Amino acid sequence: MTTLDSYRTVPGSGLRISPATLGTMTFGEDHGWGASVTDSERMLDEYVDAGGNSIDTANIYTNGHSEVIIGDWLTKDPSRRDRLVLGSKFFVNLHPGDPNGGGAGRKAILHQVEDSLRRLRTDYLDLYWLHNFDPATPREETLRALDDLVTAGKIRYVGFSDVPAWATTEAIVLARVHGWAPVIAIQAEYSLLERTPEGELLPMARSLGAGVFPWSPLKGGWLSGKFRTGAAEPEDTVRSRDRRPPASAYPVLDALHATAEELGTTPAEVALAWVRGTPGVTSTILGARHPEQLRANLRSLTVELPAELRAQLDEVSTPQLNFPAENNAALAPMLQFAGATVDGVEHSLYPSLAAAQRY
Repeated sequence: MTTLDSYRTVPGSGLRISPATLGTMTFGEDHGWGASVTDSERMLDEYVDAGGNSIDTANIYTNGHSEVIIGDWLTKDPSRRDRLVLGSKFFVNLHPGDPNGGGAGRKAILHQVEDSLRRLRTDYLDLYWLHNFDPATPREETLRALDDLVTAGKIRYVGFSDVPAWATTEAIVLARVHGWAPVIAIQAEYSLLERTPEGELLPMARSLGAGVFPWSPLKGGWLSGKFRTGAAEPEDTVRSRDRRPPASAYPVLDALHATAEELGTTPAEVALAWVRGTPGVTSTILGARHPEQLRANLRSLTVELPAELRAQLDEVSTPQLNFPAENNAALAPMLQFAGATVDGVEHSLYPSLAAAQRY
C-alpha cells in the first residue's frame, strides 16, 4: 500500500516528495465553482496531517486568491513551512495592458516571483514552474533568470509545465551545458482519456531524467465515476469540463467501471491508481472542491492494479499518437527484430522481410 509519506525522489535532484501532490486550482470561489476558504484550509490540514508534503499552486489560480489562501494558512503555523515542498507557477499576465506582466522574460519572471512570494507569505518557493510555452523569449534568458533566483535563494528547483518536448529538451541541455539550475520535472495533462503525452513528453522525461507530475488525472471529472453508458446526466456538474464526454470516451469509461467493480473500489480510485503506476510518474496532482472529494482521491493510494487489469485498461484506452511515435511503436519492432522473441516478447515479422537476404 502506498501512503503520502512514502516519499519519492524527484529524478535528477535531491528533492523528496509525496506520491500525490495537493493541487489548489480549486481554492477560492472567485470563479463560482471552487472551494471556500474554510474548506481549502481543511484540505490543507488533512493532506499534511496524512503525511503529504507537496502543494502546487500558480499565480493565475483564482487570480492569485489560491496563493493568498495558502499563505494565510501557513502563517497559522509557520513551523510547517520548511517541511513542505511548495510550488507555484509563472507565465500568466495578471496586469492587463502590461506587455511585460507575463511570459518567460527576465523582467516578467522577477516581477511574478515577488508577487507570488508576497501572496504566499514565504521567502522562497521549493519548485517554480514555467506554466506555458513562450516561443518569443530565448530559452537562455528564461533559464538564466531562474538560475539567478536559485542563487538568490528565492527558489530551490525549476520545473516546466505544458511546454513542448522539443523546447523542454533544449532547456534541459542548455542548463547542463552552462551549469545553470536544471529543469528537474515536467507537468502535463495525463489520464486514461489523455494519453498523448506518451508520444513525446513521457519518453523525453524518462530519457533525460526529469520527474513527471500529471495534472487532471480524472480528466476534469469525466473519470470520477459520474459517466458510463446509459447513465443519467450528473446533477452536480459545475465546471464546463464536466460536460458529457464524447462518444469515443465511453468504451474507456465502461471498462473503468468494470475494473472498479471487480476490485471492489471506485472508478476514480482506479483511474488515479492507473496514472500513479505509469513508469516515470513521480507525483500525481490531485484537485478537489471539498474535503470529502480529497479524501476519496487519496484513497486511491491504497489501490494497486493487477497487471492483467492494467493491461485491459491500456488496451481500451490506447491513444492515437503523433508522428513519428505512432509509426515507431507499431513498425519499428517488426523491422528491428524480424519475428524474433526479445525480452520475452515475440515480435511480428514485417511482411517484406520474408524475402530478406534474397540478394
